[in-house]
Amino acid sequence: MSTAVSERVVNRGLSHDLRVVKVVLYRDLMRFLYDVGRAMATLLQGLMMLFVIGVGFGSLMPDAPGGVELTTVMFPGVIAMLVISTAIASAGSVVSDREHGFLREMLASPARRGAIALGKVCGGSVLALLQGSLLLFMAGLAGVPYHPVLLLQLAGLMFVLAFTTSALGVLTATLVRHPEAFLGISQMAIMPLVLLSGALFPIANLPTWLKTMAVVNPITYAVDPMRRAVFERVETTPEAEALFNPGVTWFSWQVPGTVEVLMVGGAGLLFFALAVRRFARMTV
Repeated sequence: MSTAVSERVVNRGLSHDLRVVKVVLYRDLMRFLYDVGRAMATLLQGLMMLFVIGVGFGSLMPDAPGGVELTTVMFPGVIAMLVISTAIASAGSVVSDREHGFLREMLASPARRGAIALGKVCGGSVLALLQGSLLLFMAGLAGVPYHPVLLLQLAGLMFVLAFTTSALGVLTATLVRHPEAFLGISQMAIMPLVLLSGALFPIANLPTWLKTMAVVNPITYAVDPMRRAVFERVETTPEAEALFNPGVTWFSWQVPGTVEVLMVGGAGLLFFALAVRRFARMTV
């Protein structure tokens, strides 16, 4: 009898947690949809980086090996940058909710704090995936084929990156109290990580000290499998493959794509666990 009662309590607790996640996720989605300007600005930023910078620098190297356009090379990296910027911006809602008192109301409610943290992380992940998908629909303009398997691969990799970045953003947001501080910290941390991830240029030909920083950069292991997936569907030459898609190596060992995805996902779970711990310690 006691076992049946305890099972009903557990089930009721789980269903309550899921409702909390759903409410927090829905609220963040509605805020994003009503803020059309922010969504459009983020998307236009990605388009400008892809086509303006890609075409501009591509004009400096008209005879690229294998006939690969620079926009094709940059496409996975720009998607990763768009996903990261959207996830981080969404995580900033934690700071604004605290400033306006809404976070205090959520923490004072019967909702489990881990469920609130999960809702925030899922909200940022879904929003980042939606933004990245909008750019993914324009793959043909960058010379990337609309192959179903490729699109599914990129969507899956985007979600893993979105979850990891969103968890990192939520964790960071729990450490600051003002939106200006969060903006400064996120820009100071994210910009170097993006630039040293191979998003805009391959890391193989970088100086040793820069290449070392890129190898220890977690974002590198999200961009590289995206670029690998694209180059598997693009006709090119071994010379272009070696130049634009060299992969990541540890002491002459090329890291498999599966290992890279597991590393990024593992980092996301670690950031999420730390974010849940921070939420549990936050005072009302």
